[in-house]
Amino acid sequence: MSDHKIFSMAFSKIYSLYVQKAEKKSRTEEEVIQIICWLTGYNSDGLANQVGSENDLATFFAEAPAMNPNASLIKGVVCGVRVEEVEDPLMRKIRYLDKLIDELAKGKAMEKILRS
Repeated sequence: MSDHKIFSMAFSKIYSLYVQKAEKKSRTEEEVIQIICWLTGYNSDGLANQVGSENDLATFFAEAPAMNPNASLIKGVVCGVRVEEVEDPLMRKIRYLDKLIDELAKGKAMEKILRS
């Protein structure tokens, strides 16, 4: 696994940035929570514990109960890179989450974001 700087960033910091991004576009923190729980398998209490901890992104994803089997349906571009083509498994998970939050901020319906 390559050592990207983002892997060691605190999940709580990234989480707050996701919430800010969503709220700027009139979406809610509850929707951000729903997306993260859908992708990672955390329940709301488990996610709250992660947000309250000092865990980095690598630990957050390593401790995730179960990645959603539909995560592979997430396609598109984040930061100029197609998420489905990211080779590093951890970076792909991070990009999946980035893509879902981008879709939320762009006003996409939750059913589509959650690949229902």
